[in-house]
Amino acid sequence: MKKIILAMLLCAPMTMFAQKFGHIDSQALISSLPEAIKVQSELEAQGKIYENELKAMQDELQRKAEDYDKTKSTMNATKQAETEKSLQDMYTKIQQAAQDNQQAFNKMQQEKLGPILDKVRKAIEEVAKAGNYVYIMEQSAGQPLYVNTAISEDITAKVKAKLK
Repeated sequence: MKKIILAMLLCAPMTMFAQKFGHIDSQALISSLPEAIKVQSELEAQGKIYENELKAMQDELQRKAEDYDKTKSTMNATKQAETEKSLQDMYTKIQQAAQDNQQAFNKMQQEKLGPILDKVRKAIEEVAKAGNYVYIMEQSAGQPLYVNTAISEDITAKVKAKLK
């Protein structure tokens, strides 16, 4: 009985060293996928549309504010108040449009990138299970402070191969 316990105690540290750790640069992986590149260009195009719409609204507000400043001295108090309220309403409308555009952009981003991210997560899981990894850590985005590449394997290439 003592020999069994002694053998177990001697083997316990060895099993701890047998654990496999991996790391991955998921940002590099995702940015190399053709479908992610396509989605990124679609998102950039939509972002440019939203940006141009807001710029046009801001330019119009700027133009009307300059016109108001030029003609303010010739307006009666009622007309000044109406014009100021109109300018304030335009400003509020621009702020609301910016918020709406941001929400629409975020929703589009989630809808288009969500399936790609799910696919990548599933591939990472499959590679981790197949390779008997205990942990897979994110290498990019400043997550780990240190990765010992002698005991942690970079599985980015394996996941990339799994996705193709």
